[in-house]
Amino acid sequence: MTIVVQRESPDQPSVVDFLGKADERSSALYPSQNRVGSPLAALLADNIRFFVARANGKALGCGGYAVLPDGSAEMKRLFVDPDSRGQGVGFRLVQAIEAAAVQDGVRQIFLETGVKSHEALGLYRRIGFKQCGPFGSYANDPLSIFMVKPLEPA
Repeated sequence: MTIVVQRESPDQPSVVDFLGKADERSSALYPSQNRVGSPLAALLADNIRFFVARANGKALGCGGYAVLPDGSAEMKRLFVDPDSRGQGVGFRLVQAIEAAAVQDGVRQIFLETGVKSHEALGLYRRIGFKQCGPFGSYANDPLSIFMVKPLEPA
């Protein structure tokens, strides 16, 4: 299976479906006050770059990043369809996000994820993200893990 990751708009049915599935999963794991996933309208902002992973035209996952005022970035809404997990989709999405962020001049990328998001945490750790403290407007939260990765120009 050839996975192709390209920049796309998040306001298309397959992506909206993924975002809904991600929200359902988060709702099952975390109380509402501890969930911080960006709504669709926020993903359409000018500082957001959004990507979709596809194989044979079928969407397998999505995610993006926000360029922050200080020139760093925050990864947003990374989600892989449960039926497509374990096939390298998440890894490919993060690779595309990091490459695009470097082209945007970003030198470090942050993320926030939940303590119960074991698959995501495993991926992030394998590809070089390190735990850090809260960043941006985030506050300490016992159900959140904050991570950062330096990005090197190609």
